Amino acid sequence: MGRVQDKIILLTGGAMGLGRAGAQRLVDEGARLIITDHDVEAGTQTAKELGENVEFLEQDVTDPERWTEVIGHVEAAYGRLDVLINNAAVTVFGSIADVSYEDFRRCYRVDVDSIFLGCKSAMDLMSKTGGSMINLSSAAAINASADLVAYNSAKAAIPMLTKSIALYCAREKNGVRVNAVLPGTIMTPNVESVIAGTPDPAETERLFALAQPVGHMGEPDDIAHLMVYLASDESKFATGAAFAVDGGLSI
Repeated sequence: MGRVQDKIILLTGGAMGLGRAGAQRLVDEGARLIITDHDVEAGTQTAKELGENVEFLEQDVTDPERWTEVIGHVEAAYGRLDVLINNAAVTVFGSIADVSYEDFRRCYRVDVDSIFLGCKSAMDLMSKTGGSMINLSSAAAINASADLVAYNSAKAAIPMLTKSIALYCAREKNGVRVNAVLPGTIMTPNVESVIAGTPDPAETERLFALAQPVGHMGEPDDIAHLMVYLASDESKFATGAAFAVDGGLSI
């Protein structure tokens, strides 16, 4: 216990799924957490359930002005920011033939632009004390699908964006580490809803499981434990890395 004791951590998309699982583990390990989400009801409820060391802020992660406000609030309320976890994301389905340009751009705005905005907005504050930036990508950054043209390409941009920011921080010697996490297929509420919406949910779940060489999907805690490691000082020599946690999906 106490692996991130008293660290100030900002986590986007924290209302449910991987974000909520990560928030729970970080709080269990002693963090002071600010979670943000566009879903006010779910975010408020999650913060309430996680306890007094968790604060919720509404946020559209594609809005630069809101990023400035959120980071300003963190600095005013806590005085520093030790960890930024860019977790908010959307999945956009469709091939090059049928995905609309509007949906393609929406995928990039939420999955890529938000990470750029988050890292840029938090850089000055985090540079004062050093810390860890954690950017959520996906095994879809490596393992392509004909029907995920927007999602594949957006998620593939994140590891390279992460490397560039990590090199900048190393050059500036500002003490900020930057890493990417590439989850495989994790049984989150979002994945559950996708499975439930298919004609044969049981067969879809079986196929999803078989896509991983290990033969099963992951659990949210599989990613949450990695978030704790990267947020903690245990990972002080890790920067610019892409950590795949995907049951072998990307091999």
